[in-house]
Amino acid sequence: MKFVNRIILILFFLHGRVFFTFAQPTAEITRVAPGVIKLTSGKPEQFSPYYFCNEKPMTAAMGKLPEGKLPFNIQDIRIDITERGVLVEIPLDKQEQLYGFGLQMGSFNQKGLRKKPIVNDNPSHDLGYTHAPMPFYVSNKGYGILVNTSHYATFYCGSTAKNTGAIKLSDGKSGNSVAELYKNESPASGYVAVDVPGVQGVEVYVFEGPELLNVLQRYNLFSGGGALPAMWGLGIKYRVKADFNQQQVGKMAEYFRANDIPCDVLGLEPKWQTAAYSCSYVWNKDFFPTHDQFIDTMRSKGYHINLWEHAFVNPKSPLYAPLQNKSGNYLVWNGLVPDFVDTSASKLFANYHKETFVLKGISGFKMDECDNSNLTMGNATWSFPEHSRFPSGIDGEQMHQVFGIVYQKAVYNIYKELNTRTFLDVRASNAFASSYPASLYSDTYDHHEYIQMIINSGFSGLMWSPEVRESRSIADLMRRSQTAVLSAQTLYNSWYLQNPPWLQINIDKNNKNEFMENAKAVEADVRKLLNFRMSLVPYLYSAFADYHLKGIPPFRALVVDYPDDPKVFNIDDEYMIGQGMLAAPLTAESDERKVYLPAGNWYDFNTRKKYAGGQEYVIKTGYTDLPIFIKEGTILPLARPVEYISPDTRFELTCYVYGEQAETFSLFEDDGVTFDFEKGKYNILNLSYQNGKGTVMKTGGFKGSRFQVKKWEVIR
Repeated sequence: MKFVNRIILILFFLHGRVFFTFAQPTAEITRVAPGVIKLTSGKPEQFSPYYFCNEKPMTAAMGKLPEGKLPFNIQDIRIDITERGVLVEIPLDKQEQLYGFGLQMGSFNQKGLRKKPIVNDNPSHDLGYTHAPMPFYVSNKGYGILVNTSHYATFYCGSTAKNTGAIKLSDGKSGNSVAELYKNESPASGYVAVDVPGVQGVEVYVFEGPELLNVLQRYNLFSGGGALPAMWGLGIKYRVKADFNQQQVGKMAEYFRANDIPCDVLGLEPKWQTAAYSCSYVWNKDFFPTHDQFIDTMRSKGYHINLWEHAFVNPKSPLYAPLQNKSGNYLVWNGLVPDFVDTSASKLFANYHKETFVLKGISGFKMDECDNSNLTMGNATWSFPEHSRFPSGIDGEQMHQVFGIVYQKAVYNIYKELNTRTFLDVRASNAFASSYPASLYSDTYDHHEYIQMIINSGFSGLMWSPEVRESRSIADLMRRSQTAVLSAQTLYNSWYLQNPPWLQINIDKNNKNEFMENAKAVEADVRKLLNFRMSLVPYLYSAFADYHLKGIPPFRALVVDYPDDPKVFNIDDEYMIGQGMLAAPLTAESDERKVYLPAGNWYDFNTRKKYAGGQEYVIKTGYTDLPIFIKEGTILPLARPVEYISPDTRFELTCYVYGEQAETFSLFEDDGVTFDFEKGKYNILNLSYQNGKGTVMKTGGFKGSRFQVKKWEVIR
């Protein structure tokens, strides 16, 4: 369907003054993919988030989803263009619940709030400031709205009331507190208003359901399918101290193997290069005198090396001269800000990284500082200003919003072109990033927010690492470790610790090599958790395969699977992992917590006790247990733990069957390291259990073998 928008200038007089507005009864409406509608009005901006999405929509997979529908008429979405910019109004029902806006910190259910999704290195009062802001929200009524803008936009989520002449009169009583005085009595319903200043037009993408899960599937598939990281990326990543040299990193590598502690990736922090703020991208030979040999040695021991950097180019860098005329007109830490929107600038940056690092064996990068200095603090001025100009024509405000995306794109394309998968770290992102295997992280450290961000990431096609750094107690360390194990990336970041945090939680003593008396006992407890993570890799890998092939977020809020259950509308500390696992992490505040289990029957993974759904329970979980529940009917394949994942690792599986009747579980099998799965070189192993017998049915085009089912166990 297609309706051409007509813009009419209306003049009217009020109190002797002339006012004008643009009346826009309709917009151009186009169905761009199965279940995806685009509304276009005026002259949309060039450098929108979708402009940077190179991946084509997976229309075949989208076509297999249930037929989409909306709870309102598409023509009821109003787009007005004024001198200020664009105002978009989307109908909102009283019973609707709204979620999304990217990697939100501090808020979950967004209904009734004013959100301004702006890239920032710190949250502020639930306004929407975050590392990965997104002009995209979803409703439990089965639709999603994406306003395709890279400008700073404000979403009023049912929080405003218009002057329609039908105002309910106040009783005239004043409040007794500031909260009462400033309370907004208008209902959070009617419409969501989106204010986009400084633009002459806009595109609005509408993602149909009918269910909330289908909305997220359509969004991820429209973005090119969810990311499928290298299999080794789902193991354990450990970042060493910032000033470690080659010998010290080697000793840390030996420590993990000697103590049977799983580890796949070692991350090097700033001192690996000759200059870091800004960056030279040149090996520091005083610290890594034989860096190529070092990389080869680490790989022979099963380690992948990840390099920390940011995109601001130091004058001493070989990239400085080639990029000087392809960068913004402001510096950051006296370094250039590459115009990644310019294809030639992006290629220069990428080709240098390819030749200098990737072809030498570097498996990934930590792309830091690509968000923004803290906009809530007047003295936080390290990043480039919003009025910056770039050769491509993009301005500083837009560049801030998309900088993490174009940076990811430049680095990721190196690996894609080499047919080698990776798992990156990044500190900023935006819309249509589902296909990038990059996990976000933050310098903030509130544990509850870290749990909440796992859940919020699932609304927006993002991945999140609730990394473990220092801990104020052993309880804090263990609870954070449990959360890390139950996330997209299990990451310990010891950039200011001489030794792993489980050997000494006191920072000063850690850096003096003074260990806790019970260090070995704590180490053993951490080892147990990390071994569970390695056991979980086949299950997680299949969940990520569903993310890529079907668009199903591997980590998602309960409301996604149970959108009609009011009891889950505001649960921001429980989430689904894959097909049938519910996680309910704890913080150090208590050894017990309330857990709400939705409809159906559920099993406590640790005790195997069966619980009826639709109820709330108080659960106690030990430090070496996992706070997870398995839904009845689930087949859970767990592997014998390995210390690292190599191209020839073959997982020995025990399949746990929960309940008398089990649904088929589809295990995804491929080489785990290339993009050959996109050419059909993968297998699906359908695990089923009937009449007391487990069976494995394998189909597909992958000739190798990753999994071997050794045992079946029924839990009743």
